[in-house]
Amino acid sequence: MLDLISNLGVGFAVALTLKNIGLCLVGCIVGTLVGILPGVGPIATISMLLPITFGLDPVGALIMLAGIYYGAQYGGSTTAILVNIPGEATAVVTTLDGHQMARQGRAGIALGIAAIGSFIAGTVATLTIAALAKPLTGLALVFGPAEYFSLMVMGLVFAVVLAHGSILKAIAMILVGILLSCVGVDIETGESRMTLGLDFLYDGIDFAVLAMGVFGIAEILRNLDNVETRDVVRQTIGRLLPGREEFRQSAAPIARGTLLGSILGILPGNGAVLAPFAAYSLEKKLAKEPGRFGKGAIEGVAGPESANNAGAQTSFIPLLTLGIPPNAVMALMVGAMTIHGIVPGPLVMTNSPDLFWGMIASMWIGNLLLLVINLPMIGMWVRLLKVPYQLMFPAILMFCCIGIFSINSEPVQVLMIAVFGVVGYLISKLGFEPAPLLLGFVLGRLMEENFRRALLMSRGDLTTFVENPISAGLLLISVALLVISLLPSLRRSRDEVFQE
Repeated sequence: MLDLISNLGVGFAVALTLKNIGLCLVGCIVGTLVGILPGVGPIATISMLLPITFGLDPVGALIMLAGIYYGAQYGGSTTAILVNIPGEATAVVTTLDGHQMARQGRAGIALGIAAIGSFIAGTVATLTIAALAKPLTGLALVFGPAEYFSLMVMGLVFAVVLAHGSILKAIAMILVGILLSCVGVDIETGESRMTLGLDFLYDGIDFAVLAMGVFGIAEILRNLDNVETRDVVRQTIGRLLPGREEFRQSAAPIARGTLLGSILGILPGNGAVLAPFAAYSLEKKLAKEPGRFGKGAIEGVAGPESANNAGAQTSFIPLLTLGIPPNAVMALMVGAMTIHGIVPGPLVMTNSPDLFWGMIASMWIGNLLLLVINLPMIGMWVRLLKVPYQLMFPAILMFCCIGIFSINSEPVQVLMIAVFGVVGYLISKLGFEPAPLLLGFVLGRLMEENFRRALLMSRGDLTTFVENPISAGLLLISVALLVISLLPSLRRSRDEVFQE
């Protein structure tokens, strides 16, 4: 306990510097803006802002990017409640009861309980990360190359099982991501692989180029393809602070949502996205009058919003302690850490304690800033909702091109983000999810490195992956999950759950 307090003290000393508070505030404002204006999302925004972080120190860069991520969770709920459009995927559930509350003239109460629930969940999740960090890091230090390889395989299997839509399509996306990670010169032999004789591919495909193309440019193309429709609430927003009765109704859903979100956020794959859906289903099942849900039940806002924010923050646990990104946003974080020369994993805590604990402390500061930003500035956010999306997209496109050119000053990389953008748009139209591709790309390099190291240590003996009980156990879980998810009856049940 004393160690935890001491470590958090170190973290707050780092996070409370004027520069880091400023970067956290910028991240939170940009994240809220991204969440409020549907059509871009945190993945695309973080991929677009990666070039800007080159000029920042690693701690400040990661604090800002983390602020964008959980800021988008807050902002997404504002759009969901006021306009009936989820600004972020995790805010889909909030539209069901939040928008109905707004149409009944209770928009302020819905926004207030969403912000309060998110703050409470964020505080609990921050303490959870701090408490679990040291034990998990200690466990990770026991891992060798074989165990790490098996852990990454399990992470990719979870990504397949939790991906929306066809399992085979998710597997295909992961394999494409792994293949793309192999492009370039082999570190061991010096031989070029899959470069097609093109000089600019010898160094491999740049992470920022792939992320910005598949998410940033493709997202713009997808949104231009859709008709712009908005159901902006005309009623007054009303009081923002919920009354005693609303607090009484929301207390238990906030507690349950926080617990559920904290657990699901840790899961590899995309557990954080499932958290609000699971919380809504749970509240509906526990309710004495389930018929109220979908008609303005405050529990349908409190539970999912708390789960949403808790899941977003605990998804940092696998990244910071094991070096495994559980979702696409965390894969971008791995890219940001690698750009700054930091190897994500258990050694971050010992080699860079300022970064590790400073980032954790900044999460609580960010949650407090979001509470201050969101509630008093609702009027401004409502006015921003009236900006036509078509005016924003050319500016975003120009920003992408300038940002990617500033990395290496190579015009070919601007052309590459255009190519990846078209590819990203086409695969989404064909029902493929781009997130598993990014996870496969990030983990592909790490998997290859650990696979080779394990074989070198065992003199080429493949049984090294099943001789160790930890490695064998992780592989067994992976195979079992994959087999279970491919069974026809369970696959139908899974599809029905996603459809619902």
